[in-house]
Amino acid sequence: MTSSPTDHADRRATGPAGTPAAGPASDPATDAVVGAGIDTGSGTVTEGAADGVAELADELTRAIKRIRRRTIHQLEPYGITPGQSRALRVLAHAEACETPGRAMRLSELADRLNIAPRSATTVVDALEQAGLVERIPDPADRRAVGLALTTDGRAALERLAQVRQAVAEEYFSDTDPADVAVMLRVLPAAEAAHRAPAAGCGR
Repeated sequence: MTSSPTDHADRRATGPAGTPAAGPASDPATDAVVGAGIDTGSGTVTEGAADGVAELADELTRAIKRIRRRTIHQLEPYGITPGQSRALRVLAHAEACETPGRAMRLSELADRLNIAPRSATTVVDALEQAGLVERIPDPADRRAVGLALTTDGRAALERLAQVRQAVAEEYFSDTDPADVAVMLRVLPAAEAAHRAPAAGCGR
């Protein structure tokens, strides 16, 4: 007796003894995101997730505030604020990737930090007073003044990297690595839609 196409389809849909056939392995963390209405493949948010994204934004705000408070506490022994720490990282990245052959200007630093030039001046003044940053003639334009890390500034970056790592590990210590992986896919994709890609190598 020959089998009909329907019989073949039924066999493909069931396993041994009529049990359902095993499907592809699922990622619980990704399933949770998709279940909330977030399309991790295209980066879009479905209509059903409208309230969910607002709640997600609130959770991110709370997380950032807590991480910032903890970072401030950990940076106290070094006399550096989170804003100053970020300025040092931006300058180090610029020297290696964004502005090779010339120094970053104050206006460029302000743009990278998303702050007003006046605020950037305050940050740089504090870093210069601490001996971590210096103002130098721009090698590409002697009429312009650029910013450069000092030897002490580079050493401070190493200590700051350890603080950032310690704070992050403490905050996410109870988080499933699969959930972290999902956040590392979703959040950078969302952020990329709101800013121009960084020049040069990655941060």
